[in-house]
Amino acid sequence: MPPTGVALQDARARLFDAADRVVLRDGASALTSRAVTEELGVAKGVLHRHFPDFDTFLAEWVVQKTARLRDLGDELNTVAGTSSVVANLRDALARVFDSLGLATIRIVIARDAVRARLRASGDHPLSYLGQATNILTAYLAAERDHGRLVPSADPRTLALALMGSGHLLFGEVGAAPSQEAVDEVVASIVVRVEPGFPAPGPA
Repeated sequence: MPPTGVALQDARARLFDAADRVVLRDGASALTSRAVTEELGVAKGVLHRHFPDFDTFLAEWVVQKTARLRDLGDELNTVAGTSSVVANLRDALARVFDSLGLATIRIVIARDAVRARLRASGDHPLSYLGQATNILTAYLAAERDHGRLVPSADPRTLALALMGSGHLLFGEVGAAPSQEAVDEVVASIVVRVEPGFPAPGPA
């Protein structure tokens, strides 16, 4: 292990990458400052030279994970009107609620200090969930414009339902849900706003 005085190139990015590896291998509960620095093979003081404390490190890690959702938004804009709505949403939910996404949500919910630092920096504590909801809302609005959802469909309401159901589905302890299970949940939410679904009869 190098001494704390040894310079580390791109230290912040490498520390974030090490945190990713810890989460992917051992889960969010294993993410400690010692675990991060041991994963990177540096002394513990290296992290504290670049971040005032571990909660600040975690808050910036959360911001980084939220920013990566922009790629998902760009990809959904590209596929709107192609493939099937259910398949596109299934793939999007799998990206939002992958191992790193779930860890991001769990850390923000579990650590008051991380939420406080996010607020202090101008970020909403639940920005990851909010950003993902906004991305799904924009995609669903685009599908409505393509005529693949009925004009009366409310993209925001649908996105919130998908996010809540997706979090419960992917957040269950154990193996990730099957593609068929995700498709079933997504279809149950969007089928009633797809063209051709029979209108409800009189009460």
